[in-house]
Amino acid sequence: MSSRGPAAPKKLLTGLIGAPIAHSASPAMHERAADALGLRGHYQLIEVAGADAAGLAMMLEGVRRLGFAGVNVTFPYKEAVVPLLDELAPGAAAMGAVNTVVAKDGRLIGHNTDTTGFARAVAPLLAPSGNAVAVIGAGGVGKAIAFALASRKVSDIRILDSEPARAETLVSLLASRGGARVALSVEDALQGATGLVNGTPVGMLPNRDIPVPATLLHDNLWVADAVYSPLITPLLSAAQAKGARIMTGRELAIYQAADAFELFTGLAPSTEVMGEAFDEVMAARSPAYRTA
Repeated sequence: MSSRGPAAPKKLLTGLIGAPIAHSASPAMHERAADALGLRGHYQLIEVAGADAAGLAMMLEGVRRLGFAGVNVTFPYKEAVVPLLDELAPGAAAMGAVNTVVAKDGRLIGHNTDTTGFARAVAPLLAPSGNAVAVIGAGGVGKAIAFALASRKVSDIRILDSEPARAETLVSLLASRGGARVALSVEDALQGATGLVNGTPVGMLPNRDIPVPATLLHDNLWVADAVYSPLITPLLSAAQAKGARIMTGRELAIYQAADAFELFTGLAPSTEVMGEAFDEVMAARSPAYRTA
């Protein structure tokens, strides 16, 4: 009879590259999901501001060599990592943005679970047809949101970015996936729109700005924000005051994390467990926290 005790849980090392990320709920979500599946997970925050291509390459080489199952990538590196990877999944290749890097057999493979996560999150807000959605921001997360909307058959997507060339590039990437156009102004983007999504960091603490004038919000519009720190951003607070339906960054945060976890492990995590972990982190940060 063997004297060995139960087998030790399998170790799972994952993490997040970006800046600023001290506020991230990802460690709690991933580690709680791992624990629920009998894994011993550690999720490492890798906060490096202002990294150039060489610096990013060094971090990614560490991921490759140090036993990581993979890492998530967030602002401002979702596009910068693309040329540094060995392979891209089709969705990530199409948009040129990555938020999840899987380490497999010594290779780094880029995916984008912001797209799949937002597609799941936004579904309840969309009408069967006639959706016209303004997307503010054409960077990494804005790209993912626009591709997610296109995957949900939204035929009228208006892209607005402070750098018009970025908006034009995103529209060209979406050309084969439905109707998208560059918005000439925030007023143009919202004219007749049924929905609005903030895909920029505007409103993320400590920033308290709003990406569109509150005067353009109304009760026939739904408004979503990818920012989740704070959960009720200045944009969402203004939208609520106008009677608009809102969606916080909570659902996107949970669904993109769940999809990334499955890519890292091959196991489907509980989104309920991840959601509970997310809520605990947010409640600890703000006693007034509520899920909207």
